Amino acid sequence: MGTRSLTRTEAERRAALLTVERYDVDIDLTALPDGPEVRCVSTVTFTCREPGAETFVDCAADVLSATLNGAALTPAGDGRIRLPGLAAHNVLRVESVQADTATGEGVHRAVDPADGEVYVWMSFEPDEARFVWACFDQPDLKAPHAFTVTAPPTWTVTSNSAAARVEELAAARRWTFADTPPLSVYNTVVNAGPFQEIRCQADGHDLGLYARRSLAEVLDRDAEEIFTLTRQGLAFYGEAFAMPFPQRKYDQVFMPEFGGAMENYGCVTWSDAFLRRAEPTPAERELFAKVLLHEMAHMWFGNIVTMRWWDDLWLNEAFAEFACHWAAERASRYTDAWAGHLVGDKLKAYLADQGPVSHPIHQPIHDVAQAASIFDNITYPKGASVLQQLMTYVGEESFTAGMAAYFARHAWGNTTLQDLIEALAKAGGRDLDAWRTAWLATAGTDRFRLERDGESVTLVAAGTPRPQVVAVGAYARDGEDLERTALVRVEVTQPRTPITGLPPAAEFLLANDDDLTFATTRPDPASGDALLGTAARLPSAISRGVAAATVWDMLTNGEATAAEAGRCLTAVLTAETSDAVIEPYLTLAADIAELWAPPAERAALTAQVAAACRRLAEDPGRRQVALRGLARTAADADDLAWLRTQAGDDVDLLWRALVREAELGGQVASGSAALLERDPDPDAWVRALTVRAALPDPAAKAEVWQRLAVDRAVPVSSVGQVATAFWRPAQDELLAPYTQRYLDLLPRLHQGGMIPAMVFTSRLFPPYAIDAAYIDKAQQAVHDAAPVVRNMLLERSDAVARMLRARAAAS
Repeated sequence: MGTRSLTRTEAERRAALLTVERYDVDIDLTALPDGPEVRCVSTVTFTCREPGAETFVDCAADVLSATLNGAALTPAGDGRIRLPGLAAHNVLRVESVQADTATGEGVHRAVDPADGEVYVWMSFEPDEARFVWACFDQPDLKAPHAFTVTAPPTWTVTSNSAAARVEELAAARRWTFADTPPLSVYNTVVNAGPFQEIRCQADGHDLGLYARRSLAEVLDRDAEEIFTLTRQGLAFYGEAFAMPFPQRKYDQVFMPEFGGAMENYGCVTWSDAFLRRAEPTPAERELFAKVLLHEMAHMWFGNIVTMRWWDDLWLNEAFAEFACHWAAERASRYTDAWAGHLVGDKLKAYLADQGPVSHPIHQPIHDVAQAASIFDNITYPKGASVLQQLMTYVGEESFTAGMAAYFARHAWGNTTLQDLIEALAKAGGRDLDAWRTAWLATAGTDRFRLERDGESVTLVAAGTPRPQVVAVGAYARDGEDLERTALVRVEVTQPRTPITGLPPAAEFLLANDDDLTFATTRPDPASGDALLGTAARLPSAISRGVAAATVWDMLTNGEATAAEAGRCLTAVLTAETSDAVIEPYLTLAADIAELWAPPAERAALTAQVAAACRRLAEDPGRRQVALRGLARTAADADDLAWLRTQAGDDVDLLWRALVREAELGGQVASGSAALLERDPDPDAWVRALTVRAALPDPAAKAEVWQRLAVDRAVPVSSVGQVATAFWRPAQDELLAPYTQRYLDLLPRLHQGGMIPAMVFTSRLFPPYAIDAAYIDKAQQAVHDAAPVVRNMLLERSDAVARMLRARAAAS
């Protein structure tokens, strides 16, 4: 019998019936150095409003014993234990063991290849705590948690609460943590291992950083910047939300084989891939800052105030994604964070919102399995952009006042969309019902174009637009560049909105200037003819980003060729003045050449990007990014030889050059072995596997597919890197068998939890050796798959279908 997914109806019934008073969870990790097992005793104290009623507790681990008020219980075999005959006050005790700590959900045992040390992390969103211990695994049954953890004597244990009491046992240590505040079970955590630890006292907070010992040098390198960002973020949010973070201790734990980052209260878990082995680029530093601030925002949006059910996931994720850009711009040195958002994740959101997985930001969620499918580009970057528009719509002062009132009223409780809308409407003094319906309950993307008639300018929507504030910028020539001569904001309520206040006969008009809303745009005919050549001459990172986003949207919708879009974005990246945005543009330009251009044009467009990289490499501040781009686009052995001379002792660049050399058919075995020997990175074996993946060799492809897709031996944070090297252009004959093998994987891709399901489904999808018929076949094959797999495949297949059309149209 399979593990059942909790439905909304079941959750509502259980929440109406029960109040959870506390969890006492005793965890034994002492078997992990030599084996896979985690043992838990979960004691749940709760009351029942209807004595005599029946419910169930979630537990998908192997149950060794279970009692309710002293009476023995029998597990149902579907991840649940039936709780009959409830009393007014109840004590549930469940002893369980989870032995699948290699590929299972909720808890993971990782072995550091550098020294054989073992580390364990737990991560529970959306409902994976039940795979580790018995609990009521739904967000609106919040309760204090008290963790007691028995671990090997050389290990350190981290959890949500402040410093633990540590007892020395015969061959172990017991860590007893103080009660947490009332938390949803998915926001709790235990991490453990022989960590390197660094601490810092800042503004009344005790800040901690942890990583595996083999990364101690990298953690030391980055610690000052991490502490600075943490201090800045806590100060900004504490003031913006009128509620300082209420716990003195705030830890961040970097773990091997973890995917992304998770916002556990007071103890954020990160993938230690964020501790870059090479010196981070400006874009990587900005991404790190935004992820840190995103997870920190969850202390308020998700932990202190939690959604009642998963239809309000956006209350957590969209707000955290919005807040991280807001905080980065206002409180840190990453003042172009919104420009990075625009040319990165927002472009993905535009594409997703125009495809088969488009959905309202707020939508009914039947069960938790469906909820796992909406951790996506609609909920995150579109949601963040919609909230940026909301702050513009009501005004920042009213927005922050509404947020402060929301947290003051609902701290440590659960809320719905209506609670937030009421707080913001009251603070802003305006009715937000129409706004809420249009933006949160309606799928799809507005599109605007500008229409000129003599000196009059009209903003024209395709269809009925959402209520929103849009800016239009006017630009005039200033030598070779453009300067902004006017910016007009208008509130849009109708399909046609007159724009007054622009100078007559402006040379160039830019709709959605300052990127205040979530809408695609098209220029007026006079500006449209010049758009492709004008984007690079605009004066700010955000104005260039808006123009580039228009060109990208035209490419993805078949209105611009790969050659046109490639030339435009290559020009933008060479003109860009914001260091953190150059790398995303370089990625887009290289993607166009590699994925969107027809084979006959691929080499020329790739050479165009490579030439831009050579020019950028002359600037010492951009040399690292430029040389990475050249490693991706080098045309032949001469280019690679020059690149190696420029790389010197930069191990990261040398690995990148080897991947490209392998793709071009070079003899790379000895070079890879030598580099693996000298690379201090404990995960350098993944770089060597990436080199193997790129080889146009059947044996290499078979080996890499087995390790990557079948055995899942590659850490989830590195799957994209290896998969990208595996699926290479001009290798269709070698890759053709793997297109079917990908489809064969579909019934199993949900295994291991939400993050692996998302990563493997998306990253393994073939961009080459397929045609439109394959896209149809894949979309039919995924019909009965888990919702998270189905949605990720539909989104990725739609993007690849657009690539195929672009290749064919340009041909």
